[in-house]
Parts: sequence; C-alpha cells; structure tokens
Amino acid sequence: MRHKILTAACLAAGLALVTGCSAATPAGGAKGGSSLTYLTFETPSLTASFWDSSIANAEKKVPGLTVKKLVAPSTDRDAYAKQLQASGQFPDLLQSITPSTFATAGLLKPYDQSWVDANFLLPLGNAYKGKVYIPPTNSQIIPEVFYNKKLFAKAGLTAAPKTWAEFMADCAKLKAAGVTPIELGGGDPFSASMPLVGILSADILGKDPNWLQERYAGKVHFTDANVETAVAKYRTMVKNGYFETGALGVKYADSITNFTAGKTAMYMMGSWFLGSVPKANAADFGAFLTPTADGSLVVPFAVGGSMAISAKTADPAKATAFAQAWSLDPNNYKTLIEGDGAFPMLKGKTLADYNVNVTQVFKDSYSYVTSQNTKVSALGWATNDDSMPSGLNDAFYAASQALFTSDDVHGQMAKLDAAWDSATK
Repeated sequence: MRHKILTAACLAAGLALVTGCSAATPAGGAKGGSSLTYLTFETPSLTASFWDSSIANAEKKVPGLTVKKLVAPSTDRDAYAKQLQASGQFPDLLQSITPSTFATAGLLKPYDQSWVDANFLLPLGNAYKGKVYIPPTNSQIIPEVFYNKKLFAKAGLTAAPKTWAEFMADCAKLKAAGVTPIELGGGDPFSASMPLVGILSADILGKDPNWLQERYAGKVHFTDANVETAVAKYRTMVKNGYFETGALGVKYADSITNFTAGKTAMYMMGSWFLGSVPKANAADFGAFLTPTADGSLVVPFAVGGSMAISAKTADPAKATAFAQAWSLDPNNYKTLIEGDGAFPMLKGKTLADYNVNVTQVFKDSYSYVTSQNTKVSALGWATNDDSMPSGLNDAFYAASQALFTSDDVHGQMAKLDAAWDSATK
C-alpha cells in the first residue's frame, strides 16, 4: 500500500543513515561479491523481521550477493527515493514504488516480459508504457466498504446495501439508532480520500474506464458536471453527519482501532485492512463495494507488485536474480496475505497453496478479484498507465480534506485540473 506522509525531518534522518552508501558503487563483500541496496518500508504487518528474513531467503538464491536494507522513514517511498536519487544514492532495488514516477527519467530497468508472462495472472496489470517495472505479484481493492454485522443488526439492517440510495438509507438508520455510520481517518490525507476514491472509481471510471487516459488527452476534466455530481455525494455524507465527530482529526491508525472496536458501523478502506480484521470475532465483519446508482458492481482495482530495479545498478544480473527470487517466494506471500490483506496473483496457485489462515471476509473479498466483473483502476492508486501525474495524489488528498468542511466542490475540482495541467506540461 502507498501512504503519502513524509516530513523534512524524517528525510534528513533517513538520508543520514545511508550517507556514504552509493547504490551505484559495486561494493564487494569479503570474497569479492556484489553488495546492493534495497529500499523497503516497515508497517505493523511488514515488520523489520519480515524484511530481514525475506532478504536472507532471496540472497540464498543468488550466490555472491549481499543486500543492504534501507528503510524509508515514512510510508511515502516515492518521495524518499527521489531524495536518495537527488543525493546520488538511488537504491539498486526499490519496493512498491510508483514506476511512472521514475521510469520516465530512465531510472528503472524493465523486467523480461517472458518471465513476467510465465509467472503472473495479469502480466500487464501494472505495466507502464508497455513495460513491466514491478512484477504484478498481488492486487488490492481500493476501497472496499467494510461493515460490522452486529451494528447493522442493531439498526434493523440484515444485508449490505446494493445501490447508493440503499447505502444512504442505511446510514440514516444507523445514525437514528445511535450508531456512527462511517469511520474516517481524516487526519491522514490518504485515509481522508477513501470515500472519494470509492465514489469516483464507481461513478466515473465505472462508466468510462478510459477516463484517466482521456484526462491526459485533455478531453475530460475534474470540473465536468458528472465528476462534480459524484463528488457532491461525499459532501452529502459529511453534511448528514454520517462520519464521526472530529473525523478530520482522526489518524489512520486510530481509525482502524475505532472500527474494529465497534465504535462505527462501516469503514471505507483499501483491502489491506483485511489483515487487521480481528480473528477472534472475524465473523462479525463483512464487506461490499462502493454502491452505484443502479446497483452494478464496479471493482476499484490496483495491481501491486514487489521491487523495481535501478537502471543504474552496478550489477543488473544479480539485482534481477534477487528481485525474481524474492517475487516468487511463497513465504513472502503468506505474510502479505495474512498480515497485509494482499490478494496473490501468481499463476497456478490457490489460497490453500500458500498455507494461510484467512477470514471469510477475506475470501469473500478475494472473490471480486477472481470473478468476471467490471474492474477499473482505483483512482490515485494505479501503478500502470492510469497512474496520475507526479504530485496529483497529494493534490487529491488535500481536496478530500478540504471538502470535509467546504461546499466549494467546483473550486476544489478546479484546483485539481490546474495541478494536473501544471504537472503534465
């Protein structure tokens, strides 16, 4: 998952840690082997121990290689990688970055397409300009609407809503029953944007899957009437009091705790939340997609991946061998599935092959991935040609937070159009 929170202080601290380690330097080991740097990140699920063991396992497949782990000081790997690149320390390997941000500058080495074709269900799922820069190892739905079945029952609700009108009616019933309808971690920009990601992916991309490409071509705009009408749905949710009091100050981590503790009935979040569903009462939770006006299903889909390879690495052969070994290691998938809610995308595998213990809500969510349905790029989360221009995610997050307190939908959408035009000049 790609969360965008980074401070200058963190950047300075992180850069200090790697001073003197140039990714382009073929620093040999004691026996003349290669030493490469690998930019990762840490979360409560993907811990330091996970990265250390996964690196060690992949190193065993590449004799003569030592990999030095670099940990991004926040979850914004793209920004940190840019800082490293600017100081001449661009890593040899980079985990879960946005390829378009770096490929256009000639900083990434594409994978051999025959290897990608042989191993993954959607070989071109995250391809950028026809080339694969990160193996399409997993996928996410961003967002799903998770719900607490017990709180639904308290309000007399027996099933998940199928249409937007039913969704709004359910919110009203929950509020009338003294239950906060929807959790919103509005204090973290990416988390604040989740309702808008769901609404726009369903209403705009669901009807026009090529909308983002048309925006690049200047044929459509955020200020178009259909987009502003969709965004107005979010304003209705806010004004009707369907989010908790003070939602704009709730941090992402606290939003997870609030929802799993039963303080709110629903939570619009990426499917990585599945890793946080409490096992002890997992049967109390369900999930559905952001409802559309006519009840049609639109899956806001993002094909993620493992690591990108620097085009400047001193040992491209060993870097590639390590990246391929890591990307195919079933032990890594087990952790990603159970802890981070990732949907695996390896060919010829079922969930049982990964020896995982997952909840029913995970299985139900994964069925959206494996079923034939309308899948569109999750707005702002695609790593393929539908990825937004550099900087646009931050502008979108800012608009999401601003629209929590402002009725100026047109003004915020105009800012997004201006930011887009500036970024693509």
